[in-house]
Amino acid sequence: MLKDKIKSLAKAYKEEVIANRRHLHANPELSYQEFNTAEFVKKKLQEIGITNIESKADTGWSALIEGKNPSKRVVALRADMDALPIIEANDVSYKSQNPGVMHACGHDAHTASLLGAAKILNEVKDQFEGTIKLIFQPGEEVAPGGASLMIADKVLENPRPNGIIGQHVMPFIEVGKVGFRPGIYMASADEIYVTVKGKGGHAAMPETLIDPVLIASHMIVALQQVVSRAASPKIPSVLSFGRVEALGATNVIPNEVKIQGTFRTLDEDWRAKAHEKMLSIAKGIVEGMGGEVDFDIRKGYPFLKNDPELTERSHQAAIAYLGEENVLDLDIWMAAEDFAFYSQEVEGCFYRLGTRNEAKGITSGVHTPTFDIDEDSLEIGAGLMAFLAVSELEKA
Repeated sequence: MLKDKIKSLAKAYKEEVIANRRHLHANPELSYQEFNTAEFVKKKLQEIGITNIESKADTGWSALIEGKNPSKRVVALRADMDALPIIEANDVSYKSQNPGVMHACGHDAHTASLLGAAKILNEVKDQFEGTIKLIFQPGEEVAPGGASLMIADKVLENPRPNGIIGQHVMPFIEVGKVGFRPGIYMASADEIYVTVKGKGGHAAMPETLIDPVLIASHMIVALQQVVSRAASPKIPSVLSFGRVEALGATNVIPNEVKIQGTFRTLDEDWRAKAHEKMLSIAKGIVEGMGGEVDFDIRKGYPFLKNDPELTERSHQAAIAYLGEENVLDLDIWMAAEDFAFYSQEVEGCFYRLGTRNEAKGITSGVHTPTFDIDEDSLEIGAGLMAFLAVSELEKA
């Protein structure tokens, strides 16, 4: 039975997948700078025996594993390869050797898992019909998103996949379990860059100034009504400002204040209306108080929608592979993922791989200096992805 064969190979290759993950973790590279990572991936694919590898978006790759009757059906599997600008605080043998850069979002695990899945699939390719396209992409963490660049470089063509599957580590799910959600799953993400301009000077002479700090404070508070009053309660929305820079002093009012934030939602029509509302409120508040404002909204990733039918088939395949007790239903997640670009083009399924283990002290969230995974998850990471691919190829 092919499922049992895949499980056996996933177990046999577990230590190799772990070794690959540790190499990647120790040698992280920032978005669009994944040159050594890309070369490592290419070398590993060639060692597996996969030779039809194509360069995409400078530091990405696509490759094909062809089974019998290759044109019957095509399924794509995707992994991201970039790391984050974070100083790692873990005391482990595979700690980052690139100061200030860390695989704090699990992309090392994603890449290692897909390499493991590729090795499994290449070994059993005489037992399935169709073609599996492997996608290793750069730059998931930074706009415009490596997925959009890969698509522009025709990664979804020649051959075009019938569907695409991606997985992402989840530190809130116990190791041994996975999670799925059909339909809308993750939020769109826009970056907001604001400069509020006034007239600075001595803080003891406010009557001679146009205080951009006070103006910016009113603007930030007023903008929250975009979510609390302008948005339908039925549409999840988040507006957060994480950076406010006013380079004055105890007795100095600066000339300007710089602000950075993010807006996220799960509805594209409301997203566009919210942009207009934010611009209107900001301009009204700031100009009404005598200042000027540059309000730049940089449109980022769209919301991620899992194709209901592909996701349900993948859900059922995961139950067959892991048992029903180990397959969870997920809630919506207001983080963003550039896998959304793929899901706008072809049927997509983006699911979660549990990596948490409280007994081992592995509980930190992604994007933190202490993030790590229980590496037992990598056996599932490689094996389940391979099984989902062959299961989808069998769709009539």
